[in-house]
Amino acid sequence: MTPEQPPRPAKHDADYFDHWYAGLLASPIRNAIVARTLGLPPGMLSTGSMTWSGVAEVTEALRLPRGGLLVDAACGFGSYGIEVARRSDARLLGVDFSNVALEQARVGGAAFLPNGRAEFRTGTLAATGIPDASADGLMCLDSVQFGPPLAGLLEFRRVLAPGARVVLTGWEAVDASDERVGARIRAMNLERDLASAGFTDVRVQARPDWRDAELRMWQELVAAPADDDAGMRSMQAEGTRSLANWDALRRVFAAATAP
Repeated sequence: MTPEQPPRPAKHDADYFDHWYAGLLASPIRNAIVARTLGLPPGMLSTGSMTWSGVAEVTEALRLPRGGLLVDAACGFGSYGIEVARRSDARLLGVDFSNVALEQARVGGAAFLPNGRAEFRTGTLAATGIPDASADGLMCLDSVQFGPPLAGLLEFRRVLAPGARVVLTGWEAVDASDERVGARIRAMNLERDLASAGFTDVRVQARPDWRDAELRMWQELVAAPADDDAGMRSMQAEGTRSLANWDALRRVFAAATAP
């Protein structure tokens, strides 16, 4: 997923993303390019820009107990959460508001986390529907900007057990006054907002290496033939916009602890 999606009707977010995810599923060229440039295993369906080496860093930062519950907020196709849960020997609960994404996530969960270790349900960043203090870790990769950031972080804190970790990835504006950057990214300040939401041990790092992989991804996508592939045409439009303002954003990796 990119930091800024094309304009869409505010009251039809789920419908918009159902259409967007369906386009990705129908675009083997797009999926092959994304997997190759991010170093993902062939066939892994990514809805973000997280590299394969980054999955190991997310797993380490979460510090999940064996058999613990991992929440993957805005899970998309669920691929990253499934892999982190598999590596941690954890249970997985993925939350998204797209039925198309959730259907695909359930297929992946059944294949790679058998015996009921994976569940996927409808929810939003600010209203996951998960009980208080029930999660041993929570990840939200490349999507926290799609809800009011502070509201989402307060929800994450609510569902995390004391001492549990949250891990977030995304983008922030290099200059918050730069109007080339969309309003929701200009509003992003994870170090400030994680602290405001009550998290402790807050650490936010710029990740130019992840940004470099993302650059290669967009350059290859924009240069590839799209033909009648609607998913590729959509991605190419996003990539063209992203490349035009490339220097305005920085890639960030954040982790914090619930008190």
